[in-house]
Amino acid sequence: MSSKKSVQEDLRGLDINFEMLNVKYKAIRFYPSKMTLDIEKIGETKELLNIPFAHLPKKIKKIIKPN
Repeated sequence: MSSKKSVQEDLRGLDINFEMLNVKYKAIRFYPSKMTLDIEKIGETKELLNIPFAHLPKKIKKIIKPN
């Protein structure tokens, strides 16, 4: 029985912004073990979402690089 720490990569300093379906987002955290990201919706209401890495645009995947 091994206990692994939840490894996360803070992306706030990289200022990664992107657009999906005419909505702007900012990447906050990347979780390599789960291959998910916390993203923040930019606009009138700030909303924190967790999405799969596979749903990101290709140009953003090249910046984050999960390896």
